[in-house]
Amino acid sequence: MYKKNGKPLTKEEIKQIIITELPKLLKRDLQTREFIARLFQEKFADKKKTEDRFEKLLREINQQRLESEKKWEENNKRWEENNKRWEENNKRWEEQNKRWEENNKRWEENNKRWEENNKRIDAILEEIKLLHRKHDTTIGALGARWGLRAESSFRDAIKGILEESFPVKVQRYKAKDKEGIVFGKPDQVELDLIVKNGEVIVGEIKSSISKGDVATFLRKIDFYEKRENISVKRKIMISPMFDYGAREFALSFGIEVYGYPEEVDFKELN
Repeated sequence: MYKKNGKPLTKEEIKQIIITELPKLLKRDLQTREFIARLFQEKFADKKKTEDRFEKLLREINQQRLESEKKWEENNKRWEENNKRWEENNKRWEEQNKRWEENNKRWEENNKRWEENNKRIDAILEEIKLLHRKHDTTIGALGARWGLRAESSFRDAIKGILEESFPVKVQRYKAKDKEGIVFGKPDQVELDLIVKNGEVIVGEIKSSISKGDVATFLRKIDFYEKRENISVKRKIMISPMFDYGAREFALSFGIEVYGYPEEVDFKELN
């Protein structure tokens, strides 16, 4: 421990002594100089090494700068290309959007015309429906009147032809069905009969015949046979118009089907 006047030296006093005495010691004492040099050499790089390191660092910095500039130029070029593409795409989009607006406008106009046409068509269809109803009603009424007159005319014609040409009797059979066997409720049953020597042929003449008419005809024959205890030899239906399936339905029950009275084969009556 260094002392002065019997007292230990402070750090500040030691520092001042070193600052004052060290330069003098370095001048006259080679060993001290070498010691100090070695000490600083261990702690700090020499000038050449420092310069080499600095130059290397500068080169690296410069290289990084060049690479950064190159990347920047490439990125800038890409950006310009992308920007150009974006402008072109934006232009195309604007054109497409313009076309879309025009097409949308045309679509709205066409839709409006379509709605107007639909309204006109609906009105026309409604008029056609009304005319159709009137037409059906008129034709139905005329058909009903014509059918009744035609049936009566055919029946009178058949009666005249048969009774004049063959030894037969044509008569209109009428009986009350009190139990409602034929029509499901009490009603009068009528049949056209052709009779020869006790053999009976039943005929039905109508302007049009449906499956229901065929079924009713069969029930009337069954009613007649049971009530009068007579077996019908032939069953004949005459009509210019048979509904879908009515002809086949009649044939399946042994009924002879004809479109006109002239088609009926009466040879067996001779």
